[in-house]
Amino acid sequence: MTTVSNNPLLIGQGLPPFEKITPEQVPGIAQLLEELTAELKQLEATVVPTWEGLVEPLTRIEERLSWSWGIVGHLMGVKNSSALREAYEAIQPKLVQFSSELSQSQPLYQGFKALAASEEWNTLEPAQKRIVEAAIRDAELSGVGLEGEQRERFNEIQLELAELSTQFSNHLLDATKAFKLKLTQPEEVDGLPPSLLSLAAQAARSEGEENATPEKGPWVITLDFPSSFPFMQHSTRRDLRERVYKAIISRASDGELDNTPAIARILELRKEKAALLGFESYAELSLAKKMAPNVEAVEKLLLELREASYDAAKEELEALKAFAKTDDLKHWDVQFWAERQREAKFAFNAEELRPYFPLPQVLEGLFGLAKRIFGVTITAADGKAPIWQEDVRYFQVANEAGEPIAYFYLDPYSRPGEKRGGAWMDDCIGRAKMVEGTQTTLRLPVAYLTCNQTPPVDGKPSLMRFSEVETLFHEFGHGLQHMLTQVDYPGASGINNVEWDAVELPSQFMENWCYDRATLFGMAKHYETGETLPEHYYQKLLAARNYRSGSAMLRQLHFSLLDIELHHRYQPGGEETPQQVRDRVAQTTTVMPPLPEDSFLCSFGHIFAGGYAAGYYSYKWAEVLSADAFAAFEEAGLENEPAVVETGKRFRDTVLALGGSLHPMEVFKAFRGREPQTEALLRHSGL
Repeated sequence: MTTVSNNPLLIGQGLPPFEKITPEQVPGIAQLLEELTAELKQLEATVVPTWEGLVEPLTRIEERLSWSWGIVGHLMGVKNSSALREAYEAIQPKLVQFSSELSQSQPLYQGFKALAASEEWNTLEPAQKRIVEAAIRDAELSGVGLEGEQRERFNEIQLELAELSTQFSNHLLDATKAFKLKLTQPEEVDGLPPSLLSLAAQAARSEGEENATPEKGPWVITLDFPSSFPFMQHSTRRDLRERVYKAIISRASDGELDNTPAIARILELRKEKAALLGFESYAELSLAKKMAPNVEAVEKLLLELREASYDAAKEELEALKAFAKTDDLKHWDVQFWAERQREAKFAFNAEELRPYFPLPQVLEGLFGLAKRIFGVTITAADGKAPIWQEDVRYFQVANEAGEPIAYFYLDPYSRPGEKRGGAWMDDCIGRAKMVEGTQTTLRLPVAYLTCNQTPPVDGKPSLMRFSEVETLFHEFGHGLQHMLTQVDYPGASGINNVEWDAVELPSQFMENWCYDRATLFGMAKHYETGETLPEHYYQKLLAARNYRSGSAMLRQLHFSLLDIELHHRYQPGGEETPQQVRDRVAQTTTVMPPLPEDSFLCSFGHIFAGGYAAGYYSYKWAEVLSADAFAAFEEAGLENEPAVVETGKRFRDTVLALGGSLHPMEVFKAFRGREPQTEALLRHSGL
């Protein structure tokens, strides 16, 4: 039996002992919540409105909770199981209740306001002030000003929203997992590249077909991205592409896993929550803590980019029809013909590049870049930390003097049975100055980097698509902001307290380096021969970079505008359903209207189960910042090593070091010397 004293989930500090953690220990978090509730009551009764008397003890409470619950949340994403789900869902209501008590505490709120009005205020560092200001704002957005029935209703809404979000995510994972297309005849796999045949045979073996081989089959195609995406690009069987496409767009939209009711309910509750707090819409509530000043500013940027991309996307579609010699181009034909057109136009296909991007080599190139522009050395530290799955790696980050300053886990491969799709960075441990008696020590940050790339198959290393390389660089950019922070207060170190629409700046910035000559040739080496990527491929990659960029941009704008529309103008129970809102937005943001059965919203986890509600625009908002930031290196001259190093140091000392200690606009201006401009983004996109 697990008691609190021997429950590894409740240690509260250091690296999580993953090898000892089981779903059976999750109920122990109830005990932790009881202890923390008692500490909170004690703090409320004796609030001293000073940094030491209020912020420090409160931070200790928050950190103990985020350490324990953070592990459970992490495992829900990477090692999901029915036992873990049940345990998670049983504790979640208690957790939401505690969070509400914490965020709605009048004594703490009044304490923060008194601190902001006190003489001590003028002695605080900018990071400390930002933490206090954020605490006051967050309390107000969490209903601290509500009383009686309104507060009760607000808390009910919070609880129901948390449960709906978990349910949405589980339905999506289960629906993705449920689809399997088993192929047994050679003609059914016509056109598929060897890498996909290997993956599909491996999927068949895991389904019990122990003799499945890449050459003879059988083969199983799943909705997992490394399987379905190349299938849509390469399968010559139009009927099978149609089946896979329709399965993708209708995920979690019928039967027991139907997310439609959850969507309607989430939108209804969010609108009610915003109204309780005095906002006209949930979008306004969401923007109250973002960099963008208001809905108008967001829509102005999105519509500006739509102007720049809509006609280009239309021309791209016409060119694709002409290339495919048909007017009857269906949705499931687009990726297939786009890939054929790319091959014809740039004389290479995405598959040809894969042998040049084995994961170990890509990591070497990525780490070489980090050393070159940020002066940090990254080395393998496998075996120094417990892991949750055998493929997980662990690395150390050291400064110029060779001293460790951070660590990170890398969980690179897709595992459709237990790991959610997509890629993300999360913090395991945040940087902080720790004071014990007279001793002050620095707690070093540790990050989780999670991807879903093609796993190693049949004795070969993971051979990455170029888009998977970009994804790895992207997540590593988030990781750098977490790991290279110079802020010593947990509330503003790393990505903490960074406005949501600025947080994609370092990640999108890093993607640009995948096209940098020195970086690319440093990592693109054939996994068997060691031969460097031939120059002609590099030129083709550059030429193909903006291939169909109007369509790619328009797709992101469709999601962003749809998200804002649902959270700003849509009226629950009104004339339109969420699906009809989507169809209406699609009229001006797609060049091929969605099919009638397209239930994309049912799998739009970003806004219904992630943190992107009324915030999906953040990708584009931050892309303006990141393109402009990369332009600083272009202006300095990418071939000019001293200038690159100097600019890299400035980027590290501002964007990466300052974290949430200053407003993102101040941080950007400290790096760039001016406010951001859209010109670089349109230039990089070839628009």
